[in-house]
Amino acid sequence: MSRSLSLAAYLAYARRGPARRYTPAAPRPPGRLLWAHAADTIHIDALLQLFDRLRLHRPELSLLLTTAGAAPDAPFKARAEVMVEQLPEDTVANAASFLTHWQPDIALWTGGALHPALMDRTAETGIPMALIDATETAMSRPAWRWFPDLPRALLRQFEFVMARDDASARYLRRMGVPERTLSVTGPLLEGTVSLPHNETDRTELAALLLGRPVWLAAMLRPEEIGTILTAHREVSRFSHRTLLIVVPDTPEDTTPFTDALAEAGMRHITWSTGTFPDETTQVILADTYNEMGLWYRLAPITFMGSSLISGAHGCDPNEPAAHGSAILYGPNIRRYLSSYSRFAEAGAARIVRDAETLAAAVKRLIPPDQSAAMAHAAWEVASRSAELTDRIADLLNDRLDQLEVR
Repeated sequence: MSRSLSLAAYLAYARRGPARRYTPAAPRPPGRLLWAHAADTIHIDALLQLFDRLRLHRPELSLLLTTAGAAPDAPFKARAEVMVEQLPEDTVANAASFLTHWQPDIALWTGGALHPALMDRTAETGIPMALIDATETAMSRPAWRWFPDLPRALLRQFEFVMARDDASARYLRRMGVPERTLSVTGPLLEGTVSLPHNETDRTELAALLLGRPVWLAAMLRPEEIGTILTAHREVSRFSHRTLLIVVPDTPEDTTPFTDALAEAGMRHITWSTGTFPDETTQVILADTYNEMGLWYRLAPITFMGSSLISGAHGCDPNEPAAHGSAILYGPNIRRYLSSYSRFAEAGAARIVRDAETLAAAVKRLIPPDQSAAMAHAAWEVASRSAELTDRIADLLNDRLDQLEVR
């Protein structure tokens, strides 16, 4: 396909002048590699979840996650199969170096802030490209006024394009994107993730706890346990049979939690010992890994920890939303601010600031109709995003199936 005049002019411009030479931060991993570009922090979360969905069927898959600016200031857990890099300056030489080093099997671009030299080189190399969550505003760049048909030339290089809304789709049609490759899907956001659980344990615990109000304090830091137990004592005065499930952020480090429970004089069991609660149990200390699916399914109310203390970043609210639990959270949620904002706007989550406001929120939600209304709202918000994630995962899996094994 011949290049447009604007694209040819841009590439000539991109060959001139000094530029920071691209130096990869890590070696390319073996096996298949998905390259996904995140336009912002919201897209980072969504792309990581999409990658997890793909790895369910492709455990050998690795992810190169690129960002337009510096790495996000709110950290996420490092993973060997995920490499994070800032995109290099958009020059012809950098594009060649980037693609020669990484050799991705497929490229996924979000938003629409396209890098022409890198896009052109990717297409020239034969790497399939997809554009998702495309918006008209992200396509418009002031410097491109000198290259009037550049967006049109770049957009025709994508195998499929997903627009955020109807207005963006109309713009994309004007730019020559054919109907067969264009769809309107809404924004790409992180959605629900159904976690595994032991059904035998769930059934037995549900029978033992039948008729008892249950709430969950998940991913707690040691500094938060005092606040949680103070709130639980107040809740128990209102409803004396209420049971609290406590999940430490680091399950193997339970000493601060057992000490706090002993000091508070609360009757508790430790889940890793194989003990089940009885009618007198006030707290379950859930000190095992990979069982959050069980606890979310048992508790219609979840307080998401790592959010009450200064410097914390919060935990993913999509997890309780996926399992029918209303969401409470503290003010320190910088890592997941956009997610909590979505749930709060839908009436699916409420912020608390201390033991008093937490106890008040739990007491308000103990009536089943109150917690069910919030949980349903949370599920609706998250499930809409999950549908798009599933759709993209299916398209990528189909395309990867068509590619030859390296």
